[in-house]
Amino acid sequence: MPIEPLDQAPATAPADLLSIGLAEVYARPVASLRTPSDLWERIRRGFAMPDLISDLVRDREQWYSIRPDYMFRMAERSHKYLFHIVEELERRNMPGELALLPFVESAFDPHAVSSAKAAGMWQFMPATGKQYALKQNAFRDDRRDVLASTRAALDYLQKLYELFGDWHLALAAYNWGEGSVGRAILKNQQSGQPSRYVDLTMPMETRFYVPKLQAIKNIVANPQAFGTQLPPIQNHPFFQTVDIKRDIDVALAAKLAGVSLSDFKALNPSASRPVILAAGTPQILLPWENAQTFEDNLAAYGGGRLASWTVWMAPTNLRPADAAKRVGMSEADLRNINSIPPRMMIRAGSSLLVPRASSLATDVAERAADQGQLTLSPEQVLKRSTIKAGKSETVTSLSKRYKVSPAALAEWNKVSTAATFKAGQSVVLYLPAPTSKTKSTAPASQRKPAMKQRQRAAQIAKR
Repeated sequence: MPIEPLDQAPATAPADLLSIGLAEVYARPVASLRTPSDLWERIRRGFAMPDLISDLVRDREQWYSIRPDYMFRMAERSHKYLFHIVEELERRNMPGELALLPFVESAFDPHAVSSAKAAGMWQFMPATGKQYALKQNAFRDDRRDVLASTRAALDYLQKLYELFGDWHLALAAYNWGEGSVGRAILKNQQSGQPSRYVDLTMPMETRFYVPKLQAIKNIVANPQAFGTQLPPIQNHPFFQTVDIKRDIDVALAAKLAGVSLSDFKALNPSASRPVILAAGTPQILLPWENAQTFEDNLAAYGGGRLASWTVWMAPTNLRPADAAKRVGMSEADLRNINSIPPRMMIRAGSSLLVPRASSLATDVAERAADQGQLTLSPEQVLKRSTIKAGKSETVTSLSKRYKVSPAALAEWNKVSTAATFKAGQSVVLYLPAPTSKTKSTAPASQRKPAMKQRQRAAQIAKR
């Protein structure tokens, strides 16, 4: 097949190609195909959002630029996570600017928790986290997990972009909620007003949200212009995933990997307890060069058991002090390990982390490790009462009548939950003691004098 000269277009070429001459082709810049060694340069090449130009952007540029130490610390903290985020964005063909969003959300702190209870690097609220399959149980919170939260955040952002067709509006919805943004757009449309991000009436936090991201984008694009220095970040994975098949203490895992405890927790922030339960968290993240070290040391480990903690399920409602006695630990330690605040009761069925007996060889089962919850309620003063059982009374019938759990009633009386009481048999109950707000149960004859006294006082007050 003959090759046509470069300065002659094929007869069948589209009209828009015919206008490009050879000299113009050579004059046009050609995008570099070389993979950048600097991750910041890779991020810059991925910028794809329209720039927002406003006074708020300039205000945020100034705010960040006069705090170079703060910018450097944030950027340095990000180096553990940025490569993975950039890889995910490119795989999904999403704008590179989104890799900078955790600067705005959490300053790249995966342990961050807002006053509104949003958590993690991407600041998911509990309900939104559950909507995007981020598990939150007694032993882990996937809103803090590096891989899971990034997957959920990008899923959510993609959904918002498909909904609004505009990245600035999608970002506003990520901060303010899609329903709030949708109502603001509808309000403007109904009044004949434009409905771009800059045109909407929104809370101050959301109004500054996109300008913050734009300001950080501008600084990353040209740090010298803002007197800012970015720490070098190699265009290379920082971490690897490593499978674990046995429960293991966090401190031991860090030791076997040869990393500091703080660095281990930075890569595995969802592990908020001192042990990782393999049935619920089957993999951990380790620095690239430490993953093989961990596997080698784990295979050669001869120090006995890997985990010194296990899970115990509360059989009934318990005060923390009583639960601590049952599992052989101090109340202070039980509260600290399980994050139990003062003046709270542990509800029946709650999963608690407790010391693992040296004789226990089995790890925590999947149901407890993956679904265990710690449920608390305000502490109540329980008063011991004794009643006489009626004919054919059972643990079940009495527990329903007095609104206590069958397990608790059975334990109080040292019987099984299927037990039947004899007519007239004494049954022990622990019921909430009456408070000042509880309606009086005194006979009417005893209440009348007090009522008359109040009525008399009211009459005197009117005079």
